[in-house]
Amino acid sequence: MTTTTTTTTTELSETTLLRFATAGSVDDGKSTLVGRLLHDSKSVLADQLEAVERASASRGQEGPDLALLTDGLRAEREQGITIDVAYRYFATPRRRFILADTPGHVQYTRNMVTGASTAELTVILVDARNGVVEQTRRHAAIAALLRVPHVVLAVNKMDLVDYREAVFATIAEEFTAYATELGIPEVTAIPISALAGDNVVEPSATMDWYGGPTVLEHLETVPVSHDLAHCHARLPVQYVIRPQTAEHPDYRGYAGQIAAGSFRVGERVMVLPSGRTTTISGIDLLGKPVEVAWTTQSVTVLLTDDIDVSRGDLIVPSKDAPQATQDIEATVCHVADQPLTVGHRVLLKHGTRTVKAIVKDIPSRLTLDDLSLHPHPEQLVANDIGRVKIRTAEPLPADSYADSRRTGSFILIDPADGTTLTAGMVGDSFATPVPAHDDRADDDGWDF
Repeated sequence: MTTTTTTTTTELSETTLLRFATAGSVDDGKSTLVGRLLHDSKSVLADQLEAVERASASRGQEGPDLALLTDGLRAEREQGITIDVAYRYFATPRRRFILADTPGHVQYTRNMVTGASTAELTVILVDARNGVVEQTRRHAAIAALLRVPHVVLAVNKMDLVDYREAVFATIAEEFTAYATELGIPEVTAIPISALAGDNVVEPSATMDWYGGPTVLEHLETVPVSHDLAHCHARLPVQYVIRPQTAEHPDYRGYAGQIAAGSFRVGERVMVLPSGRTTTISGIDLLGKPVEVAWTTQSVTVLLTDDIDVSRGDLIVPSKDAPQATQDIEATVCHVADQPLTVGHRVLLKHGTRTVKAIVKDIPSRLTLDDLSLHPHPEQLVANDIGRVKIRTAEPLPADSYADSRRTGSFILIDPADGTTLTAGMVGDSFATPVPAHDDRADDDGWDF
């Protein structure tokens, strides 16, 4: 278990943005934690709180049920569970937050993949009475596969185990050992009671044996790296702008959101998959010309040469171009009720490009209990994590997921009805090798 270095107030003088997700098994208290976080950080509007108090009173509860702040669907409120991913935006004087509250039920694990795919931190809750369960392991494995940089283990409901330090220490040790095998670089364990508010926003008066940060303090101070210098610059073309007006008779721009890195006027670039090279002659941002643009900005790029560029193409620096290939090996999390089988014909969506593809092989499936490998399972069912080999109809310039979470990821789609089947990460699986306990796994198994 690592101890997070606290960032000073000076380093946070400019408000930064942190995207984080919550995960955990059913009834571990995710929605209550989020509600407590919003309530105690004064991020709830008065009318929202009044509505929650009325709803709680109508159900015979003495105090407000803070879980109702995030459980918005009628079925969620009736059953007391989270079904959909609930996104919440809030801010403190030190940082802005985008939160994805994800479901705990096994059948909704696919939603956890959605919520954590863009997260820089994941809070995994564990019920102190139950400890680490299978769904906890599944969420940890997904966080590792998605290469979420920071993981917080929130041991919840400490009030129901008399705030005993030994209970917390045992759970933290078990989870940290499992996370280390997965290659998760950092785990910060925090004992909390979301219902009572212990160590969520304010330090607990009943757990004086714990000297670490509260959940909010950790969220406010965890380092968030936005260093673009080491990113591979990538611009998926979403739309070709050709106004052909009297004011802009010859304007031809290529619009999209920069997926990674930065681009500068005068830079030599390559357009993939054609491989043609040219120079950036201009960059328009919000209708105004700029000299440089970077990750997440939506821009229009103008090129010196009149070459064929269309939606689905990828603009990259000519000296840092990914190799296009029709054979993709990836780790996937299957999210559909329909199984993924060898020979399955699918559509593969990578960035703004969609191509036909076929599943050539499923070398292995991961067993979450002991991280062993089941070789050649022939199919993956809902919530399975496995290794696949895919052949695409056209070459794709895909990066390794380890290098770029945006351009190293893809989804597989059912061509018949447009259902999302699988979320995939190109290249190696986990950050560090996971011990293979299954001697039957062959060379076509997990590539680390």
